[in-house]
Amino acid sequence: MNIITKPQAVLFDLDGTLLDTARDLGNALNAVLRELNYPEKSYDEYRDSASHGSYGMLRIGLGEDYDKLISTELRQKFLDYYESAINQATIAFDGVKQTLLALDEQNIPWGIVTNKPGYLTDQLAIQFPLFKNCQAIVSGDTLPERKPHPAPLLLAAEQMQVDPSQCWYIGDALRDIEAGNNANMLTFVAEWGYTKDTLPTNCWQADYHLDSPFELAKTIKNLR
Repeated sequence: MNIITKPQAVLFDLDGTLLDTARDLGNALNAVLRELNYPEKSYDEYRDSASHGSYGMLRIGLGEDYDKLISTELRQKFLDYYESAINQATIAFDGVKQTLLALDEQNIPWGIVTNKPGYLTDQLAIQFPLFKNCQAIVSGDTLPERKPHPAPLLLAAEQMQVDPSQCWYIGDALRDIEAGNNANMLTFVAEWGYTKDTLPTNCWQADYHLDSPFELAKTIKNLR
């Protein structure tokens, strides 16, 4: 990867980029489905929807009945189940620790911009010591706008007192790349995440594609 300019900061999506949260989200989905007497979904069935949050997971679970059954109350039930067991099976992706250490060694500040509700983001982030040097966290309800709008990324850059055009944004969903491009940041697709979408990742107009966090860690270590 031929990247010359050392960034002023690096921002990450959370679910599917830093943390593999799919199993805990899937457990919440299956709890809702059991209550509704719907068949449960397997990991392979729900994994790629984990990046799309509560509504994306419920759409997979309810199928053709989604439009008929979806409601604010049902979404909240999903979130309540998820909150009650938010870190039972969640792990950092292999190589994330090395990536964050490489950023710290290069004195490059980093932060998180996610569409996850703030109360869930905070509960989860505090349970991972590798996030101790995180300089900014912007969640899905921090602002009226959320990704793919660039405002959350611009707020994170403002909080870190860096120029957005000198930032990287790394995510596993099309909305992440759209938000990063709209914020004039260098964008990276985290191909290890929950990248299945209506458009393949090579159509997302990202600047770079990363196969693993180890590739990102190596890139950061080689920055001059």
